[in-house]
Amino acid sequence: MNEQLTAALAAEEAAIYAYGVIGVNFDSDGDRTEARSAEQAHRQRRDYLVTTLTDPPASPAGYELPFPVTDRADALRLAIQVEDGVAQAWRPVLPVTTNADRGTALAAMVDAAVRATRWRRSAGVTPVTLPFPGRPQS
Repeated sequence: MNEQLTAALAAEEAAIYAYGVIGVNFDSDGDRTEARSAEQAHRQRRDYLVTTLTDPPASPAGYELPFPVTDRADALRLAIQVEDGVAQAWRPVLPVTTNADRGTALAAMVDAAVRATRWRRSAGVTPVTLPFPGRPQS
């Protein structure tokens, strides 16, 4: 179970970093508010994981983004990719957890999928939803 939780922690930490870049590339209050809310949700999940893991790894000093983010379109594309990645990181936690821990993992995966859907809608990306959130897309 630690391996799956550690992967989820890494995804949450990467999301926190990415939202720092995403937010500064939005010029509307609505987008910035949504980005701040998403970052806060990822911080809460990260904190949960840090307290759940018996020996959480240290987070890296920085991250390399998958592409340059210089405008709103790039920021939206990154937000979608980040949320899809977080959902994918939480999905393997489901079969190795029970009770409240499984509920937390499911909520984290669903929350990320919902945020990805909102970002897709904002970006005009179709389809807006994925048929199986958390499953790697081919």
